[in-house]
Amino acid sequence: MAKNDKDHHHHHDERVEHNKMDHSEHVGHAYHEEQVEEGIHDRSNPSQHHDHHGHSDHSGHDHHHHGNFKEIFLKSLPIGIIILLLSPMMDIRLPFQFTFPYSDIVVAILATILLVYGGKPFFQGAIAEFKEKAPGMMALISLGISVSYLYSIYAVAARYVTSEHIMDFFFEFASLLLIMLLGHWIEMKAVGEAGDAQKSLAELVPKDAHVVLEDDSIETRPVSTLKVGDLVRVQAGENVPADGIIKRGVSRINEALLTGESKPIEKGVGDKVIGGSTNGAGILYLEVQETGDQSFISQVQTLISQAQDQPSRAENLAQKVAGWLFYIAIAVAFIAFVVWLYIADIQTAILFTVTTLVIACPHALGLAIPLVIARSTSLGASRGLLVKDREALELATKADVMILDKTGTLTTGEFKVLNMETLDGQHTEAEIAALMAGIEGGSSHPIAQSIVQYAEKQGIQPVHFDSIDVVSGAGIEGNANGRKYELISQKAFGRDVAVDVPKGATLSILVEDGNPIGTVALGDELKETSRMLIQALKHYNIKPIMATGDNETAAQGVAEELGIEYRANQSPQDKYDLVESLKNNGQTVIMVGDGVNDAPSLAIADVGIAVGAGTQVAIDSADVILTQSDPGDIESFIELANKTTSKMKQNLVWGAGYNFIAIPIAAGVLASIGITLVPAAGAVLMSVSTVIVAINAMTLKLRNRAV
Repeated sequence: MAKNDKDHHHHHDERVEHNKMDHSEHVGHAYHEEQVEEGIHDRSNPSQHHDHHGHSDHSGHDHHHHGNFKEIFLKSLPIGIIILLLSPMMDIRLPFQFTFPYSDIVVAILATILLVYGGKPFFQGAIAEFKEKAPGMMALISLGISVSYLYSIYAVAARYVTSEHIMDFFFEFASLLLIMLLGHWIEMKAVGEAGDAQKSLAELVPKDAHVVLEDDSIETRPVSTLKVGDLVRVQAGENVPADGIIKRGVSRINEALLTGESKPIEKGVGDKVIGGSTNGAGILYLEVQETGDQSFISQVQTLISQAQDQPSRAENLAQKVAGWLFYIAIAVAFIAFVVWLYIADIQTAILFTVTTLVIACPHALGLAIPLVIARSTSLGASRGLLVKDREALELATKADVMILDKTGTLTTGEFKVLNMETLDGQHTEAEIAALMAGIEGGSSHPIAQSIVQYAEKQGIQPVHFDSIDVVSGAGIEGNANGRKYELISQKAFGRDVAVDVPKGATLSILVEDGNPIGTVALGDELKETSRMLIQALKHYNIKPIMATGDNETAAQGVAEELGIEYRANQSPQDKYDLVESLKNNGQTVIMVGDGVNDAPSLAIADVGIAVGAGTQVAIDSADVILTQSDPGDIESFIELANKTTSKMKQNLVWGAGYNFIAIPIAAGVLASIGITLVPAAGAVLMSVSTVIVAINAMTLKLRNRAV
């Protein structure tokens, strides 16, 4: 039986399980611990960098070149705490504060160290924003810490030079810098760092190839040195080193990770194979056809690179609000200076100007988004969602279309017995199952195993067969209880049988002494939550389209069952073009997939969602990872996106609303009627705003999803 096990299921036009590398453990642990903890990815300078998704992000919230915010915050914290203990808040000494002779000089020295070390990432971010002619959060923070520091140094110097007491802003300077560093660390920890799709893609191709020389000896060479025309040997279970044509040998090639075709494909002399696909049980000799830039893997890499040049369509509201505050603060401060210089003196003018600029830099705004992101990330992780790019949350709320891969995404990607029927009226279904499980019992083939497992679940004992042989190109035959049995394809049987075959399924017929006695239909099952997902998408007015590398029959069967549009026989280029054309028509596109063939379209889509049990390449190309590979989690992601975006907007109102009110009052616009922003009142308002923002972020919740 074992000698030709690789051939015996040629009769099944089967769709076999994916043989996927299961990265769910990697995603859930290694990714989260190593990358999320230290996640720093520079997006503050879009002219120099694109993130993994090609989204030129002006958020100023990710700074690979601006240092590790966790490290900077923790090292700045002791210095900041000393400043807070020694420096009164807007001239009001708090119960925990104390001073001693020359303590203000100590504070000035510590503040200088804190400005240079802790302020560096913000100044670098501000420079990047000004280069882009789009000042935002980093410019606003830099303005606040610079003005409060410089004026405070001036105040300390004046005390010793003129003996005049001038209020300093060291407390505000230190608290602002520490809160901003903390906010950025929280967000970096939540958002994490992009994976490297190109690197993971390259890892599919083995480093070495076994080249067959003229004397039939084997020489192991680096794949990079292969030339067109080289003959290479591929052992059983190895990944194919290059695109080529089979010259000798027969085997099953699993291309599921590359093309999305769910079944290992029987290939022999003259057939093409793709570099990176996995060889089955046979030994193959291939003539190399394509190397380097012309290979399938290289073309997919090129598509991913093209996707990385696509600009993001996210608005980044926090950055916009910070930009408005920056311009408003500068304008109001300038007007305040001119007016107070005219109606009072330069000292009064400077004080109102500085107060305006210090008040403008928002403690609450610095925490508004990071706290929501942290809460959202925690909620998402509890539902098996890892959100790598916060822009994905905003864009998902605007989604018009969702492109879904089939195999491994909407379906299990594994062969299952869909139904089993008796044909002759003399055998029960249990007897048919026992015979089929018996004849398939010696095989490790996925189709054979699915029949054996079906019988086991039904509690059916397989029939013992005296002999079993493979019938090449037809199926398998054997003898039991003095009778001859065959389990063969409908094509090999040569006659129609009166059974309903589920759309896209493969039918095999059990024959006893030449008479058909039973059938088994095998196919790729829909995941339990796929139907619920389609209903949810329609609820959110998101149009679902299935795009699969699988054949027309299999694709049509799943699409009709779900009631959605579909595209079959889709290559990576086809999927990429589909997403691009929808985007060019002004639609916001979410792409869900799990294979190498999905990676380019995951990268170019506005939001890419990778199914966690798929390939590392897909995971690296995506913005969101479903660690549990459950389509129902996509519904949770859409809900999370809507609720997170709503909370962000609420927090921006609370965080920035205070500033929009406080800035004009700080500038003295109501001074004529006796209303000015008393420093203590300003501090209280600032604290209340920050507390409200924190509480509001914590109220973010997801509803329990019915399973």
